[in-house]
Amino acid sequence: MFRNATAICLHLVGPLRGKKSGASLTRCLHQTLTMAKRLQARRLDGIDHSPWVEFVKLASEEADVVNFGEGFPDFSPPEFAVEAFQHAVSGDFMLNQYTKAFGYPPLTKILASFFGKLLGQEIDPLKNVLVTVGAYGALFTAFQALVDEGDEVIIVEPFFYCYEPMTLMAGGRPVFVSLKPSPIQKGEPDSSSNWQLDPMELASKFTSRTKAFILNTPNNPLGKVFSREELELVASLCQQHDVVCITDEVYQWLVFDGFQHISIASLPGMWERTLTIGSAGKTFSVTGWKVGWVLGPDRLMKHLRTVHQNSIDQCATQCQAAVAQSFKREQLHFGQPSSYFVQFPQYIQRCRDHMIQSLQSVGLRPVIPQGSYFLITDISDFKNKMPDLPGAANEPYDRRFVKWMIKNKGLMAIPVSTFISVPHQKFFDHYIRFCFVKGEHGQRVEWRKWKQQKQEEKKKWKDLKMTKKLERQRAQEEQAKRQHEEEAAAQSEERGLVHAVVSALCQDRVREDAPETLMSE
Repeated sequence: MFRNATAICLHLVGPLRGKKSGASLTRCLHQTLTMAKRLQARRLDGIDHSPWVEFVKLASEEADVVNFGEGFPDFSPPEFAVEAFQHAVSGDFMLNQYTKAFGYPPLTKILASFFGKLLGQEIDPLKNVLVTVGAYGALFTAFQALVDEGDEVIIVEPFFYCYEPMTLMAGGRPVFVSLKPSPIQKGEPDSSSNWQLDPMELASKFTSRTKAFILNTPNNPLGKVFSREELELVASLCQQHDVVCITDEVYQWLVFDGFQHISIASLPGMWERTLTIGSAGKTFSVTGWKVGWVLGPDRLMKHLRTVHQNSIDQCATQCQAAVAQSFKREQLHFGQPSSYFVQFPQYIQRCRDHMIQSLQSVGLRPVIPQGSYFLITDISDFKNKMPDLPGAANEPYDRRFVKWMIKNKGLMAIPVSTFISVPHQKFFDHYIRFCFVKGEHGQRVEWRKWKQQKQEEKKKWKDLKMTKKLERQRAQEEQAKRQHEEEAAAQSEERGLVHAVVSALCQDRVREDAPETLMSE
């Protein structure tokens, strides 16, 4: 042992030999111990940038910027959820301790009961339910458990931005297929229901290497709710190619205008190959609690449990207890006017409509969402009028527009190119995303200021247009005057020339006639 200790000391002190007496021992030791090897794992290459960090930082540097970018409510959760959390904190002291690794038993039990009825399945709380650190944690666990090196993962774009880096971290290869807007009549509002997958293009993305298909309905950022026909198409392709479907359904209770959310796991033959992900944060407006879950068959779930037990292992017990009580309350009121799942979307639809009207009032063209927290809006008119906003030459226009909007309008949104694969960003760089799940704070935004500025700009352009019109008229009048003067001068010159010719002819005639006169005399 002493021999080893001596060797270590010599190894550390050796590099100090020959150093000047004033050299810092600490600095020299630091230089000696600094790693020369690559520090970060290769799976982190290219995924270190977060648009949320970037744009939140930009917004924080300006005064009084309203955050319509991040997806969280700015109002209180329902009273029953707050009371459930207060009880969990002040009641049973054992809720301050660890619970079961895969989920607090009352929560896994109520999730199994509640969603079992919706999916038409007998769900075992121990085998078919896993509680995670938010839906984000559920997604990461699913990718790590199922995606292997070289596996292909089909992602529908626009997509929630973490799907791509999570695929890459697991060693997979993202394969993108785009929702495309159908043509609409000029002047008519666009709707997320107009954005469709091309069946032939979708089918072409499935290969022998396809491991998973990522579904998000209602979709973030578009707000599209996939129809039964669309889900049946996806289901048939997943079954045909033996592909797992990972479905992100965190906004399932936020559906508007009479549209219906359908879980793909409820379709024939899909329960055995589907992981359904949910979120208490989005369900009860408590995004800070970070409680999510995964539902699925045991043949898939056992691999997620392996990842879970070797990573986070536990989720906050008191938050799980509060979510369990909230679901129990909703189970009693389900489908009734008193249900939060009935009342909440009605309130949020009013927030959505207010946002739509506000955006339209300042010249933006929102795509009306069928569900979720979000809508995207078309900024093509601004792109045509202000094409040269500051920014890098290869920076998508929507990113530059959001930076301009933060600085000049005091509003933060998220550029939609963030939710698009790099090769396709140029097709979507004229959209930005707004979160409309905002209460009084969101309603008080001074859209009138932007509208007034827009009217002033419109008046300025109108005045400029009138000035240019008058200048064109003056130029035309001056040109006509010059042309008239030139024509008059030309006519005068022509008359003068004719007169000169006539005079010359007359003189010649006189000269010719003169001898004859003399001879006759």
